[in-house]
Parts: sequence; C-alpha cells; structure tokens
Amino acid sequence: MKRNYFGTDGVRGKVGQPPITPDLIMHLGYSAGVVLTRHHTQLQTSDHPSVIIGKDTRISGYMLESALQAGLSAAGVDVLLLGPAPTPAVAYLTRALRAQAGIVISASHNPFDDNGIKFFSHLGSKLDDEVEQEIEALMNAPMKTQASHQLGRAKRINDADGRYIEFCKNTFPNEFDLRGLKIVVDCAHGATYHVAPHVFHELGAEVIPIGVSPDGFNINDGYGSTHPQRLQEAVIRNSAHLGFGFDGDGDRLCMIDHDGTLFDGDRLLYILAKDRLQQGILQGGVAGTLMTNLGFEHALARLEVPFGRAQVGDRYVLELLHQKAWLLGGETSGHIICLDKHTTGDGIVAALQVLSALIRHDKTGSLFTEELILYPQKLINIRLTERRDITQHPQVQHAIQKAEKQLDGTGRVLLRLSGTEPLLRVMVEGEAEKEVTQCAEMISEAVHLALKLSP
Repeated sequence: MKRNYFGTDGVRGKVGQPPITPDLIMHLGYSAGVVLTRHHTQLQTSDHPSVIIGKDTRISGYMLESALQAGLSAAGVDVLLLGPAPTPAVAYLTRALRAQAGIVISASHNPFDDNGIKFFSHLGSKLDDEVEQEIEALMNAPMKTQASHQLGRAKRINDADGRYIEFCKNTFPNEFDLRGLKIVVDCAHGATYHVAPHVFHELGAEVIPIGVSPDGFNINDGYGSTHPQRLQEAVIRNSAHLGFGFDGDGDRLCMIDHDGTLFDGDRLLYILAKDRLQQGILQGGVAGTLMTNLGFEHALARLEVPFGRAQVGDRYVLELLHQKAWLLGGETSGHIICLDKHTTGDGIVAALQVLSALIRHDKTGSLFTEELILYPQKLINIRLTERRDITQHPQVQHAIQKAEKQLDGTGRVLLRLSGTEPLLRVMVEGEAEKEVTQCAEMISEAVHLALKLSP
C-alpha cells in the first residue's frame, strides 16, 4: 500500500503545510483513535482505550496537541497529556501506565518550524506497519464523532518527569555512582531540558547544563547532538570529564571526551559492545545501518563479534535486532538501542550505559576505543524541491561507477533519500580522506546537474 502520510519515523513535515496542519492532524488523531479502539475491543479491557501524548518544546506543539486531543476524543479515546517529554519517556510511560498507545509530537533533530507525529504501541515499540496502514486507510474517510456519552476524556499526568527520571536511574548499576565526575549536559533546548540534568545530578555528578532554556523557537538551534561545537567548548572551558549532547526529542546522543574528542554513535556503540563482550553479556552481535562506518565493522570483526546492517532508521535497526534476537544496535547519528534496558532508542539511558562501561574499566572514552580506527567519511546533503529518486539518472550512475573504480574496493559509496527531510544524502567513505572528498563532490555535482536536466 502506498503511504501518503507515514514515513520511516511517523508523520513529519513543515508546520502549516500538509500533513502538519490542524485539520489533518485532528483527522490523524481520529483515525488512530478508531484503529486503536478496534484493537482495544479485541483485547476486551476497560471502557475506553487510552493514549499518552508527549511533545518536545516547539511552539507548534500546543496547536498539534490540541488537534490530536480533539480527534482522539471524537473517536472515544481517553487522552493522558504529559506536556514536554522525551520520546523514550513516552515509550516507557505508555507501558508503565498500561495505555493502548503513545504519541510523540516532535520532529526530532529538525528545525523548530518542522514538526511531526510518532506513535508507540502499548508495548512501547514502534507501531507495526499493518497498524500504520490501517490508520492511513481511514485518513480519506469522513470523521464520525461518537455520541456525547462515548467521547474520550483528557487529563494531565503531573508526575511524568519524576517517573521517567527514576526509570533512567534504574538502568545504571547500583554499585556505581557519578561522584567526582564533572559532566556537561547539552539538551538542545529540547524535551530533555527538565529531565537529563536531574538524572546525572541525582546519581552524584557535578552537572553543567547548557541548551536548557527553550522558548518554542530555539530547539536544535546551535545546540545538541547535531551541533556539538558548543558542547566541546563547554567541556574544555569547564575542565569537565566529559559531556553528553541530546537532540530535540532525546533519542539521539553524542559524547565529548575530556580533551574535546567527539564520539558519534559508532564510537559509543563500540564502547557498549566491547564492554558487554568483556563482561560476557553480549547476546549475539551488533546491529548498525548502511551508514555505519566500515572501520567499526572491521573493529567488531577483530573482536569476533557478528555485525549486521539495516536500512537507515531506528525502526529498521529494531527490526534487525528482533529478527536476530540481538540486544544492541544503533546508528552513526546517535540512536543507540539497548533492548535489555528499553524498548526503543534512549539518549539518556545510552549515556548511562556508556558511563558505566568507562567507570567499570577506569578509562576515558579515547583510551577504551584506541584500537577503533574509523574511515574518513564525507556526507553531502542535497536539498530537493520534491521527494524523488534521482539516483538512477545516467549521469549520476556514471559518477557512482567512476567513484567506485577510484576507491578500488577500499571504500563505499551510498546515495539515499532521507526518510524525514526532502534531502538526498551522498556518502562516500574510504581509507584516504582526500580521495573520499573528491569522490563525494564529483557525485554531488552529477546529482545537481541531473536535477537541472530532469523535468
């Protein structure tokens, strides 16, 4: 079935343009409510199904929250409102409060004028494709509001922050604490601003928070995991032991070591894999994506740890983990999934797992990963006026073939459409940085030329 609304990470777009308009989001809430009621009736539980709604700090969150609430109520679904909450907090609380689903209003790492809707099942995992297709099928049907006595109610959950803080802390080993550590925490002016600093502080760390003053417009603006420069500066300036940066909705993570070294998702995932292997608790192998650095794969091979690549997107990493019965996976962008700790990627939980590994081995991140040699990568994002696959154009294919011949088996070329933005991502990696950059720029020029020539 062709999808008109759902992408790889829910429904996302520019605020005020379809599908991120009040009327369509209300209809989305109604359609989701009808589908959830249908499944809820099969479970034969309480009178009304209930749905949890959390959001990040974008100004448009108020509007979309009200629209979703109206649609769900019209379908006879009760709504539990969390207010600003990280995406993984919604996943956790959906399970903890026995809701039928969780909804997050967020566009993750995108600018403030984007927004989106993500769904979690009652198990705290992403909705199955079949359920999303059921919701899609109802989006073109008229809304039929329930009779007044069957409408859903809405109420706010006032202790959501405290519940989630305790959940995060409980994933950290009881025998460890963070006393004596100075940690900079960058919350990207996003959904973790009132949660993450408390987690690290309550575990004993001296916390220096930055990016914790959201105003509705500054989410991800120069702060957070996608803009690590301020975090690097803060770690150096404050002589901190390390720093953690989260994205706008709290499911991505980066780390800065004491000397300013940036640790992306690949480096962080390697810390967790190596630590679990040495503890004897690594179940099976590690899942990455098509973007995972080739050096990471080679380093795991030296440890004799199996590795698998999924399509880009945390839902595909999750699918691969479930398929192989593995527990650990992630993306270069900083989505880290520890299925023995949570049902979804969680930046704060991943940071705590990294900290426990470094404390256990009494090493800095740089020392613990000194044998990990990542290949130079060049990533160029090309903005598209419309989402279309230009990669099969003859000129683009010629450039790809030329680059692959130049790399001569020592690297990789990957072109892919973003699942969350109108972008074509051109990635080249290999042993020689200059050669990698040349190949990436050559392919990008071919793409720009093909876009001009194509109707």
